[in-house]
Amino acid sequence: MITALVLFAAFLGALFYLSPLGWLLFVTAVAGVAAWEWGALMRLGAAGQISLGVLLAFLCAIVAVLEPAAVGLGAGFDATAWRLGACFYLPAAVFWLLLVPIWLQRRWPLANPVLALATGIVLLLPVWLALIQLRQAGPQALLAIMAVVWLADIGAYFAGRSLGKHKLAPSISPGKTWEGAIGGGVTVLVYGLLLSSRLPATLAGNLPLLLVLLVLLTAISILGDLFESLLKRQAGLKDSSRILPGHGGVLDRIDSLTSTLPLVALVWLATRL
Repeated sequence: MITALVLFAAFLGALFYLSPLGWLLFVTAVAGVAAWEWGALMRLGAAGQISLGVLLAFLCAIVAVLEPAAVGLGAGFDATAWRLGACFYLPAAVFWLLLVPIWLQRRWPLANPVLALATGIVLLLPVWLALIQLRQAGPQALLAIMAVVWLADIGAYFAGRSLGKHKLAPSISPGKTWEGAIGGGVTVLVYGLLLSSRLPATLAGNLPLLLVLLVLLTAISILGDLFESLLKRQAGLKDSSRILPGHGGVLDRIDSLTSTLPLVALVWLATRL
């Protein structure tokens, strides 16, 4: 509990008080640690893990140097954000919506190092960019979006503990149940209703659409959770690392965000065209 409170306080401080450059560096550091953990899931060894973390941070730096406006470091965000976002978010959408459901069903192993590297980049670069670009909508907006995923997890946990009988994916994550997933969805719907009065008119005026989008977002967050659970099971690991005492690793904290935030960012940028 103490670790969770400290982490949340640190995140809020970074989200609300860091400059655009400070936020970019913070998110890049988080992505680098997540890439280091990804190397552990892929059994790359200590040197391979460090190399992967450095590589991802280097790729993030290249993106920021080539497209500073698109990551909030200069004027002209609207003119450049969609161009960069489409390059990152469209492949992520194909990966999560089309490939991952089949992957989970067939439980493919990531034995090929090149494929493992490519998958890690498709996972982590889009969520890195989404965290940076969605902050342009305001820290409160990004926090509200992330709260959807957190509340879905909380609702699923309590509903699963009290009502869970039917396993959702027993060979991947035995603790998850259909009742828990439904409980997470209901929790998010209640959150959406409470939040609707503070949303832009395009969403607040179309409440059914908002609720459908929230349910879809909850389902996609479950895909992210299950995908990491599959990889940890295949690697024989309980957590992606032990860097966060009592809470595993960074990947364990952002698994659902990797699947949801890039898609939210894609929709958000599309509405700004």
